[in-house]
Amino acid sequence: MKPLIFLIIILFLTGCNQDPVWAKEYTNEQIANAIYWAEGGAKAKVPYGILSIKVKDKAEARQICFNTIRNQRIRHAKHNCGLDFISCLGSRYCPIGAKNDPKGLNKNWVKNVKFYLEKQK
Repeated sequence: MKPLIFLIIILFLTGCNQDPVWAKEYTNEQIANAIYWAEGGAKAKVPYGILSIKVKDKAEARQICFNTIRNQRIRHAKHNCGLDFISCLGSRYCPIGAKNDPKGLNKNWVKNVKFYLEKQK
Protein backbone atom coordinates (compact mmCIF):
# COMPACT_ATOMS: atom_id res chain seq x y z
CA MET A 1 0.00 0.00 0.00
CA LYS A 2 2.80 2.44 0.86
CA PRO A 3 4.46 2.14 -2.60
CA LEU A 4 1.12 3.04 -4.22
CA ILE A 5 0.74 6.14 -2.06
CA PHE A 6 4.35 7.09 -2.83
CA LEU A 7 3.68 6.69 -6.58
CA ILE A 8 0.57 8.85 -6.39
CA ILE A 9 2.51 11.56 -4.56
CA ILE A 10 5.29 11.46 -7.19
CA LEU A 11 2.78 11.69 -10.04
CA PHE A 12 1.04 14.61 -8.37
CA LEU A 13 4.26 16.52 -7.71
CA THR A 14 5.52 16.01 -11.26
CA GLY A 15 2.30 17.32 -12.75
CA CYS A 16 1.12 14.07 -14.32
CA ASN A 17 -2.36 14.75 -13.01
CA GLN A 18 -2.81 17.96 -14.97
CA ASP A 19 -4.37 18.66 -18.32
CA PRO A 20 -1.47 19.63 -20.59
CA VAL A 21 -3.29 22.80 -21.69
CA TRP A 22 -3.32 24.04 -18.11
CA ALA A 23 0.38 23.55 -17.67
CA LYS A 24 1.45 25.47 -20.76
CA GLU A 25 2.15 29.13 -21.09
CA TYR A 26 0.64 30.94 -24.03
CA THR A 27 1.28 34.42 -25.34
CA ASN A 28 -1.35 37.11 -24.98
CA GLU A 29 -1.79 36.99 -28.75
CA GLN A 30 -2.46 33.23 -28.71
CA ILE A 31 -4.98 33.65 -25.90
CA ALA A 32 -6.69 36.56 -27.69
CA ASN A 33 -6.90 34.47 -30.88
CA ALA A 34 -8.43 31.57 -28.95
CA ILE A 35 -10.95 33.91 -27.31
CA TYR A 36 -11.84 35.36 -30.72
CA TRP A 37 -12.70 31.88 -32.06
CA ALA A 38 -14.40 30.74 -28.85
CA GLU A 39 -16.61 33.83 -29.04
CA GLY A 40 -17.71 33.06 -32.59
CA GLY A 41 -14.88 34.29 -34.81
CA ALA A 42 -15.87 36.33 -37.87
CA LYS A 43 -19.56 35.43 -37.38
CA ALA A 44 -19.70 36.84 -33.84
CA LYS A 45 -22.20 39.61 -33.20
CA VAL A 46 -19.97 40.80 -30.37
CA PRO A 47 -16.28 40.54 -31.34
CA TYR A 48 -14.18 38.86 -28.63
CA GLY A 49 -17.32 38.75 -26.48
CA ILE A 50 -16.64 42.26 -25.16
CA LEU A 51 -19.78 43.34 -23.35
CA SER A 52 -18.31 45.51 -20.59
CA ILE A 53 -18.11 48.58 -22.81
CA LYS A 54 -19.36 49.59 -26.23
CA VAL A 55 -16.67 49.10 -28.86
CA LYS A 56 -16.51 50.76 -32.25
CA ASP A 57 -14.93 47.86 -34.14
CA LYS A 58 -13.14 44.52 -34.01
CA ALA A 59 -9.72 46.17 -33.54
CA GLU A 60 -10.90 48.01 -30.43
CA ALA A 61 -12.50 44.82 -29.10
CA ARG A 62 -9.19 42.98 -29.61
CA GLN A 63 -7.31 45.70 -27.72
CA ILE A 64 -9.74 45.45 -24.80
CA CYS A 65 -9.31 41.67 -24.87
CA PHE A 66 -5.51 42.13 -24.74
CA ASN A 67 -5.86 44.56 -21.83
CA THR A 68 -8.02 42.08 -19.93
CA ILE A 69 -5.53 39.25 -20.52
CA ARG A 70 -2.59 41.43 -19.43
CA ASN A 71 -4.38 42.69 -16.31
CA GLN A 72 -5.57 39.21 -15.38
CA ARG A 73 -1.99 37.89 -15.65
CA ILE A 74 -0.98 40.48 -13.04
CA ARG A 75 -3.92 39.61 -10.76
CA HIS A 76 -3.36 35.88 -11.21
CA ALA A 77 0.29 36.19 -10.19
CA LYS A 78 -0.70 38.03 -7.01
CA HIS A 79 -3.46 35.74 -5.72
CA ASN A 80 -3.77 32.05 -5.03
CA CYS A 81 -7.09 30.97 -6.53
CA GLY A 82 -5.92 27.44 -7.24
CA LEU A 83 -6.96 27.68 -10.89
CA ASP A 84 -4.81 27.53 -13.99
CA PHE A 85 -4.53 30.87 -15.79
CA ILE A 86 -7.17 30.19 -18.46
CA SER A 87 -9.74 29.05 -15.88
CA CYS A 88 -8.94 32.07 -13.72
CA LEU A 89 -9.30 34.35 -16.76
CA GLY A 90 -12.61 32.69 -17.60
CA SER A 91 -13.98 33.39 -14.12
CA ARG A 92 -13.51 37.09 -14.85
CA TYR A 93 -13.98 37.28 -18.62
CA CYS A 94 -16.98 34.99 -18.93
CA PRO A 95 -18.28 34.06 -15.46
CA ILE A 96 -20.67 31.15 -15.05
CA GLY A 97 -24.05 32.37 -13.84
CA ALA A 98 -23.65 35.90 -15.21
CA LYS A 99 -26.90 37.83 -15.70
CA ASN A 100 -26.05 38.43 -19.37
CA ASP A 101 -25.84 34.67 -20.00
CA PRO A 102 -29.47 33.47 -19.85
CA LYS A 103 -28.72 30.29 -21.83
CA GLY A 104 -25.84 29.28 -19.56
CA LEU A 105 -23.28 29.15 -22.38
CA ASN A 106 -20.50 30.64 -20.26
CA LYS A 107 -19.89 27.20 -18.76
CA ASN A 108 -18.29 26.21 -22.09
CA TRP A 109 -15.92 29.18 -22.35
CA VAL A 110 -12.83 27.74 -20.64
CA LYS A 111 -13.11 24.43 -22.49
CA ASN A 112 -13.56 26.23 -25.82
CA VAL A 113 -10.66 28.64 -25.27
CA LYS A 114 -8.38 25.74 -24.32
CA PHE A 115 -9.50 23.88 -27.45
CA TYR A 116 -8.55 26.81 -29.67
CA LEU A 117 -5.24 27.25 -27.83
CA GLU A 118 -4.36 23.64 -28.55
CA LYS A 119 -5.46 24.06 -32.16
CA GLN A 120 -2.90 26.87 -32.62
CA LYS A 121 0.01 24.54 -31.88
